[in-house]
Amino acid sequence: MDAAFTAEQDEIRRALRELLAEHGGPEDLRSAVRAADGYDAALWRRLARDLGLPGLALPQEYGGGGRGLTDLAVACEETGRALLPSPLIATAALAAPLIAALGTGAQRTALLPRIAAGELTATPAVPGGSLGTALGLTGDPTGGAWAGGGRAGGVQARPVGGGAGWRLYGEADQVLDGHSAGLLLVAAHAGGFPRSRTLLFLVRPDTAAGVVRTRRTSSDETRPLARVELRDAEAELLGADDAADVTGALDSVGHGAAALLAAEAVGTAAGALERTVAYVEARKQFGRALGSFEAVKHRLADLYVRVQAARSAAYYAAWDPATAGGLALAQALEALRITTAEAVQLHGGNGFTWEHEAHLYFKRAAADELLFGPVHRLRDHAAQRAGLFAAPEPAVPKSAVPEPAVPKSVTPGSAGQVAV
Repeated sequence: MDAAFTAEQDEIRRALRELLAEHGGPEDLRSAVRAADGYDAALWRRLARDLGLPGLALPQEYGGGGRGLTDLAVACEETGRALLPSPLIATAALAAPLIAALGTGAQRTALLPRIAAGELTATPAVPGGSLGTALGLTGDPTGGAWAGGGRAGGVQARPVGGGAGWRLYGEADQVLDGHSAGLLLVAAHAGGFPRSRTLLFLVRPDTAAGVVRTRRTSSDETRPLARVELRDAEAELLGADDAADVTGALDSVGHGAAALLAAEAVGTAAGALERTVAYVEARKQFGRALGSFEAVKHRLADLYVRVQAARSAAYYAAWDPATAGGLALAQALEALRITTAEAVQLHGGNGFTWEHEAHLYFKRAAADELLFGPVHRLRDHAAQRAGLFAAPEPAVPKSAVPEPAVPKSVTPGSAGQVAV
């Protein structure tokens, strides 16, 4: 494995950092999150047109860049550093890989080029707020229990006679970018209770009847969530038939998404740390820079080491997502939480005010762990999958252990003497 970045990856980083520096100030960010879409639509189109961001990892035959997961991780790190509100994670890290993995040739041809061009955004809609389990990051997705149960709950699907498609009924209440996405990938139960199975369906909310979307108040405005209600909504099955391995596809996509989320979290932590270092260098206390005190230096050094370790884990996961995706995400989210909490502390009284930008980073850390974690569950599930904690051997009752036999020719207590 060559851990060095290629010239193309360095160019992606440079171009994206320069572009986001022009549009990534605190006022630009607050203006973007208050827009109807929850992000700057004009900037998103520019990122798609000039840098090919949403299609960076898609095959060239569908209009993508044909790059690997590492290239997209580089882009995610930079968007995280700028705390950019965008549909990149939902569209490029989650929805597009699912369409590529499960979609028919016609579905891939119709949808992926539009996603690569930035014309279409998409997101998975998972009922019950169990996105981490559905992606195989915090629990076992086998059986589809995370989707609400087979008899009731979650989203239910029924076929329409004559091959006229499907109808969906139910709701998903924590859909990432669900209020603005042009395409929903809805996880729903089909087949009734005896043969219940979880499938993915394509729902076009702008044209399908029976779809109600409501943007929810989120602790992190840069990561908007929505409630999606489906009332006999028209849907199209993703894939050729209902025998598709949806669980396997979600699990595979989940590892790659974990690597991208880890890279984004590392970028966010690095951005918070850079701003904190700049503040303590400029802030004077007792006639000297706050950053010149040994205690502050030590705290910042600890944060730097933590962020760099998480960065190494994130890029290793981008190289081998199946092995390290969940663990890298756990390490990155932990580094992000600790770094942003320290950033608030080191900014002093200003950092505790709600309007300060340090709070934007802190809220991203809290919201990401709620949506994709928590950290201890990510680590626990990764350890279980790796078989690190084998089931302990059953204890043997003391009464079942035979006492050692004593030869009759030897008198107990008189070693070396033979009884006559």
